[in-house]
Amino acid sequence: MVNVLKFLFLGDIIGNPGLEMFYRWVPVLKDKYNIDAVIVNGENAAKDGKGITKKIIAKLKEFGANVITSGNHIWHNKEIYECLNSNDILLRPANYPSECPGKGYIIIDVNNVQIAVLNLQGRGFMRDHIDCPFRKAESLLFFLQTKTKIIFVDFHAETTAEKQALGHYLDGKISGFYGTHTHVQTADERILPEGTGFITDIGFSGAVNSIIGMEQDIIIKKFITQMPSRFKIEKKPPYELNAIYTEISVDTGKTVKIERIKIFDDKAIL
Repeated sequence: MVNVLKFLFLGDIIGNPGLEMFYRWVPVLKDKYNIDAVIVNGENAAKDGKGITKKIIAKLKEFGANVITSGNHIWHNKEIYECLNSNDILLRPANYPSECPGKGYIIIDVNNVQIAVLNLQGRGFMRDHIDCPFRKAESLLFFLQTKTKIIFVDFHAETTAEKQALGHYLDGKISGFYGTHTHVQTADERILPEGTGFITDIGFSGAVNSIIGMEQDIIIKKFITQMPSRFKIEKKPPYELNAIYTEISVDTGKTVKIERIKIFDDKAIL
């Protein structure tokens, strides 16, 4: 029998609806799948849908998060800058300049096995002028591969092509590659030829009848008028939670199973 570790990965948490789905369902999923560790992208978890707070980090950790990844919105709440340097589970994309607060990877102990999580951000159609994610991944893997066979990448990127390109580039070098940022779950989860688990985008947790978690009317009006608009999180149920369940061989570091999860819940926010 293959000796495996079992992981649950969640994409972008959008405000209170997304947090509520995490609090309700992650404990259930942990019991159902006998999960060993949970990794979640929390860059949109704050109440306005951008950034994260110390209080939210603590609550996500309480409900099962072992690592919190992020992306371009991590810089939205300045209170988090100090926390990026001092906390033990929050990451920012590794390909931002080294002068930025925080770190882009973490190594944690899971059932006496060392596992690494690497957070990267794409460049296609993104505003920030950051280092090449391909070269940054290659550079950091020289170090991480000396520490563990089990390495995951959260690639926070806009375009499917860039995600697929980096996924194939890293096939066989990492255990799992999971895209985030676009908030829409893709139906292409699979194990790549060299053993890396892959999905273009995990999807989000938030309101179903929204546009990527925000109120529809505001975003539709912006597309029509091209006028600046302040987006608001859609709070009305139903809500959804999107995730990936995966099993990784401890001996080889390769994915042996990957399963896409989508849960709908019509309960209002407590």
